[in-house]
Amino acid sequence: MRVGLTYDLRDDYRALGGFSETALAEFDSPETIDALAGALAANGCTVERIGHIRSLTQRLVAGERWDLVFNICEGIAGRNREAQVPALLEAYGIPYVFSDPLTLSVTLDKAVAKRLVREAGLPTAPFAVIESDADARNCTLPFPVFVKPLAEGTGKGCERASKANDRKALVAAARSLRARFNQPAIAETFLPGREFTVGIVGNGAAARIVAVMEILLLQNAEPEVYSFENKELCESRVEYRLADDAEARAAGDIALAAYRTLGCRDGGRLDLRSDANAVPQFLEVNPLAGLHPTHSDLPILAGLAGMDYQSLIGEILQAAKLRTGVAAQARRRRRIPA
Repeated sequence: MRVGLTYDLRDDYRALGGFSETALAEFDSPETIDALAGALAANGCTVERIGHIRSLTQRLVAGERWDLVFNICEGIAGRNREAQVPALLEAYGIPYVFSDPLTLSVTLDKAVAKRLVREAGLPTAPFAVIESDADARNCTLPFPVFVKPLAEGTGKGCERASKANDRKALVAAARSLRARFNQPAIAETFLPGREFTVGIVGNGAAARIVAVMEILLLQNAEPEVYSFENKELCESRVEYRLADDAEARAAGDIALAAYRTLGCRDGGRLDLRSDANAVPQFLEVNPLAGLHPTHSDLPILAGLAGMDYQSLIGEILQAAKLRTGVAAQARRRRRIPA
């Protein structure tokens, strides 16, 4: 099966100039693309590296097509940036791995995702969207609150100052985030409990939990928050541990229900944190979870659960093949005589 691989490589954008290292944080390293291409090949695919959306556009216009595209493009601008490649592929009738444009747009905007999850009856912390200093001054959430950008990933904007203990700190933190990321901030009631991330593969009723992983910050980490800096330095600042007690199982159940509610496909990762009563609360979902084999949370938790990288990519690929009918089409083609 001929599989195209779409991705945003940090080095490509770094060469263009004008991008800070923070802006590049969600993009992929050559190690990730090499590992992913190798895992796809090991799962029987003929892999063609395409790259970012402009490369994809050029190749589509030139008439190139693929049986399936394994898409991990994050995009560079706007809250619909993750939806751009899937929308383009749909316009050309090419099936692809992972979620569709609607889900990718909905889940990148944390407030929209939380509203849908809340509407489904799932627990998520009270929140407010902060678009101005006035919004911050009028926020009715009890302190402390946690403030982060509305539509970012990889922990960008999550930092020591994100925990605001009073009105002055909230105004300052939200103002700083709006200026740096050119988007609204979201404030949530601060959750003091355990932090979990849940890996899921599959679709609909067949979707399953790979594992629930607890995130434990070491003494040298920024306290109380799985921040951008802690994530980047996770090898020395974070302990990852599988969790299977009642609270962790509840986190897994909530994550799986949210995954289905939001229409996630093929695989993803959801973040939760418990409140003061040890009740896990939905934080956000990453339907394009990082896939670096040793540095990204989904492969880390899969490895702790006994699933190697090749098998993880194989399960995601198989889920997409079944969903799109690509596997059946390939079988039919093999039966047609030359």
